[in-house]
Amino acid sequence: MPHRETNAATPLDLSLLRTFLTVHRSGSFTAAARLLSLSQPTVTTQMRSLEEQLGRELFERGPRGVAPTSVADELAAQVAAPLDALAAVADRGGFGADQPPDPVHVAGPAELLCTKALPALAPLTEQGVRLRISTGLTDDLLEGLRGGRFDLVIATTRPRGRTLTSVPLMDEEFVLVASRAWAKRIGPERVAAEGAAALHGVPLVTYAEDLPIARRYWRHVFGVRLTGQAAITVPDLRGVLAAVAAGAGITVLPRYLCLDALASGALVPLLSPEDPPINTGYLTQRPGGSENPHVALVRERLLQAGRAW
Repeated sequence: MPHRETNAATPLDLSLLRTFLTVHRSGSFTAAARLLSLSQPTVTTQMRSLEEQLGRELFERGPRGVAPTSVADELAAQVAAPLDALAAVADRGGFGADQPPDPVHVAGPAELLCTKALPALAPLTEQGVRLRISTGLTDDLLEGLRGGRFDLVIATTRPRGRTLTSVPLMDEEFVLVASRAWAKRIGPERVAAEGAAALHGVPLVTYAEDLPIARRYWRHVFGVRLTGQAAITVPDLRGVLAAVAAGAGITVLPRYLCLDALASGALVPLLSPEDPPINTGYLTQRPGGSENPHVALVRERLLQAGRAW
C-alpha cells in the first residue's frame, strides 16, 4: 500500500482498533469475525478503512490467514493494554462493579492436565479461582489461544511468531516400557545389545496412527526409522499405559506418567539410554490477553509446580 500522510489530529475509531487487535491476535479475518460476531466482509472493510487512515499496510494476506506487518506489531503493542482494560471494565458491567473475576480457561494435553496441572491448581479454588479446562493437540489449542478461547495453554512445542509468549514449564523424559511378562519375553539385556532388532514383531501400543512418540524414540535412541503399524491406538496416554500394563505389548511414555507403574512393577523399562529423548513443555499466553487477576495466579502456580514435575 502506498504511503499516505494522515491528519495526526484525526482520532482513530475504537471499534476499528478493537477489530484490528482481534485480527492481530487470531491471525485471521475469519477467526476475528467469529470472535466479534461480525461478518468476514465487515472485518475486511474495517481493516481497509484503518489502513487508509494510517496510510500503512497492517496485514499481508496469505492462503492460511494474515501475517502482521511491523507497523501492525507496533500498533498492537500500543493499543493492547488500553483496549484490554476497557474490555475488562465492560465485562464487569461498568466501573466499580462488584463482580468476581471470570473463570480462567486453561488448555493442554489431557494426561498432563489431569495428572499434574489440576492437582497443583486445586488449592486455588479456596481463593475464589474458577477454572475451565480443555484438552487437545497443541496446534489446535494454540489457534484457540490466538482466537481468545483460552487464557493459558500448555504446549508441547514452542509457539512460532510474535502473537504468543511462552516460557519453559517442564521437561518430560520418554521411556520405553512393557509389562513384566513382555519384558521377560523380550529381555532388556537383549534390547541393550541388539537395539530395535530385539523388538521386531512385538505389538506396539500408541496414541496416534503415525506413532509420533515411538518414531522419535526409535530415531533418537536406536538411530533407525520405525516402520509398521500399532496393535492398539488410543488417543490418551493413560489408556496406552493401561493397555501395556495389561499385557498388550510395548510403548513409549513420558516418565512422569508411569512413575507409579514403574515403582509397582506393573511396567518395566526395556532400556535406560544415557541420552533419552526429552521434550520441553511451554506455558503459553497472548501478550496482554487478559486483565483477569486470576490468570496471573494460575500462571504462577503452574510455573512453580512445573519445577518439580
